[in-house]
Amino acid sequence: MSEATHTPTKIPQMHPGAFFEQHRAEIMAAVNRVFESGWYILGEEVKAFEQEFARRFCFGGAVGVGNGTDAIVLALRALGVGEGDRVATVSHTAVATVAAIEMARASPVLVDINADSYTMDPASLLRTLEARAPIKAVIAVHLYGHPADIHTIVEIAHRFNAPVIEDCAQAHGAKLNERFVGNIGDIATFSFYPTKNLGAFGDGGMVVSSDLERIRRVRMLREYGWERRYISDVPGINSRLDELHAATLRVRLPYLDAGNQRRADIAAAYDVDLADTGLILPSKRPGATHVYHQYVVRHRDRDRLRARLKENGVGTNIHYPVPVHSQPAYAGRLEADPGGLNNTDAVATQILSLPMYPELSDAMVANVVDALRRLL
Repeated sequence: MSEATHTPTKIPQMHPGAFFEQHRAEIMAAVNRVFESGWYILGEEVKAFEQEFARRFCFGGAVGVGNGTDAIVLALRALGVGEGDRVATVSHTAVATVAAIEMARASPVLVDINADSYTMDPASLLRTLEARAPIKAVIAVHLYGHPADIHTIVEIAHRFNAPVIEDCAQAHGAKLNERFVGNIGDIATFSFYPTKNLGAFGDGGMVVSSDLERIRRVRMLREYGWERRYISDVPGINSRLDELHAATLRVRLPYLDAGNQRRADIAAAYDVDLADTGLILPSKRPGATHVYHQYVVRHRDRDRLRARLKENGVGTNIHYPVPVHSQPAYAGRLEADPGGLNNTDAVATQILSLPMYPELSDAMVANVVDALRRLL
């Protein structure tokens, strides 16, 4: 993929509609199946997708919910987290991770990241747990498709009697030491937002666990606390995966492995062809299967490079330009690692997400590489 044309091509950073364009007939058949069934909420499509998803990734049970943020809220509540409790997580993440903690009426405590993997730094977590005890739970984010150092995180958290939620919103199919992420902590959550490796045509989420009592509790909580219809045994919410989304996700699930492999192939081409450009390229933890939800590079003059790439027809994005602790809604009011969030602050000014989606052609990848090599 190293050869390229010098003709600028408009290449989006993400293209969530590309799967639909290639699999229109299958998707429309699934949509029609739902319409013809006459059952639109929590029917056979959701039940079948929950079972297929759990079976595919070796989860004990799975519960479809309205979106990835709700999934975290429900996982927290299933663990007994509530008002006044502290929950540790990272500041370099989609703000949804932190927003969900506050939606569960708990208080976020922010931990620094490892500058190589962009995921939770176990040393920072240990410092934080020692300084900010008691911490009721820890949310470890598998960011950009790369697994966090989850075994170490779980070991540290359990020392302090804190269960671990794996936020797998960007890591469908990722593995660490041949175990799928979501199987290592105490409970895990997924998002099916359209841009995810496994995306719906709208919002959707999932909570998974090997603890079937927690699964039972999440199933109650997602629908008003019901086990018996119209009888709320506990206060719940309304967060249900729609039948339409479940049906289309059932179409997409068998294609996930091929999509992830294509992402890995694109990443490998970037790795080779951008190795001598001065960009800091993504790292991969030993034993990790990276599914490259994003291919994130770093450059000291990121904003200028991004503008020049745009002029050359190459779309990019920044995930995420402002750490949660620096955003107006949160600045100055959240507890954090007493040692600071130095890596979090440093990477935010340099990160840049290059085009990454399975339908990206070899020629488009070559154009991205060519533009970067000419500009750098």
